Amino acid sequence: MYLNLPFSLFLLSMKTKKAFILLNGSEPKIFPDLSQYEIVCAIDGAYNYFEANNIVPDLVTGDFDSINTVPNSVEVINTPNQDFTDFEKALQILKHRGYYNIDVYGGSGKEHDHFLGNISTALQWKIGLNIIFYDDFGKYFFIEDYCKVSNIKDRNISLIPLPVANGIITKGLLYPLNNETLTFGERIGTRNKATENEVQISFNSGDLLIYISHE
Repeated sequence: MYLNLPFSLFLLSMKTKKAFILLNGSEPKIFPDLSQYEIVCAIDGAYNYFEANNIVPDLVTGDFDSINTVPNSVEVINTPNQDFTDFEKALQILKHRGYYNIDVYGGSGKEHDHFLGNISTALQWKIGLNIIFYDDFGKYFFIEDYCKVSNIKDRNISLIPLPVANGIITKGLLYPLNNETLTFGERIGTRNKATENEVQISFNSGDLLIYISHE
């Protein structure tokens, strides 16, 4: 599967490094090959998972209110500023170091306010960072105005406006949208399905979160 990014993010993806973030949500059962990342980051209590599974990250950061043991053998950045979440502060660090493509695990599950906060943070950073969340059921991400996704025939796809997305056009879905508006609290595009191997989604204005199931 690959994403066809807006041109601005496509240029970034061609010349920038890739980062892995583990947040302190539900522990993932499906875990990626960490060797594909230039940096592996544990955010606060997520380090407990690394420690329990004998995985050594490159960076541990956060305000350390959930971590069992702060390591002394890897880079540690304490970020006690309570004006930002640990996730936001980690994104600031990574962007400053030139990481613009960021895969996030552990962003959902456990306390739902953390999950909603993570979505809010990703929305704030959708321009300039290519952030993709993964969990045991699927992947989800904001798009700037267009995306093309391949190798997903028969998978469920949901289009979630936050709060409104206008002029949505889709190709390759069971229930196509043709220059339509979705509004949170009125009409959203959950549980659609890919009927083609390639799906295209575009919209004119607003904010749109895309969810794609693993199967």
